Amino acid sequence: MTILTILCLGAIGLLLLVVLAWRLLVRRLSLPCPTALIWLLENRVMENVAGSTAIIERAKVARGMRVLDAGCGPGRVTIPMAKHVGPQGQVVALDVQSGMLARLSERVVEHGLTNVRAVRGALGEGLLGAAEFDRAILVTVLGEIPDRVAALREIHDALKPNGLLSVTEVLPDPHYQRRGAVRRMAEQAGFKVEEAYSGWRSFTLNLVRTDGA
Repeated sequence: MTILTILCLGAIGLLLLVVLAWRLLVRRLSLPCPTALIWLLENRVMENVAGSTAIIERAKVARGMRVLDAGCGPGRVTIPMAKHVGPQGQVVALDVQSGMLARLSERVVEHGLTNVRAVRGALGEGLLGAAEFDRAILVTVLGEIPDRVAALREIHDALKPNGLLSVTEVLPDPHYQRRGAVRRMAEQAGFKVEEAYSGWRSFTLNLVRTDGA
């Protein structure tokens, strides 16, 4: 075994230990994926399991819509979403980490987009107005939020009367929320499940406001 092989194996082992430690930690604490691990969010496997095109189609996003991408990260879905809604629409990209938003801002410039508004903050901080959005998406984000029902209620109030929240969960995300748990929290927040899309490694629930909400 060469020195190079030993170094490569050592690096891989160290990386696996870091990822494992992070997964164990976030099971105890509601921590977002750190900027250094962007590659866990953006890779071929993630695109195959929960690609941006599928997420946009499932949420029935149309041109001219105003969309909230909550927990947007570096913009894996934000950028194609902004292109999809066109210059008459807008994507509000919300994230608690400045590093993620910095990467998103770079991509916005790279793609020549003018319809993305980046907002640093978390759900529950009162940053969303009332009846502001046609659509909202949460992609592998719900488990990172300490008070999930309160966050869902805030999104509920931020949606227009006919608005829709699309929640996607993907395995093996350490924050993964089971379908039944998402449904129960959504109902507590005033939503009902309109549609469900299921695969063996991911699912999407489309949530709408209940009558009278």
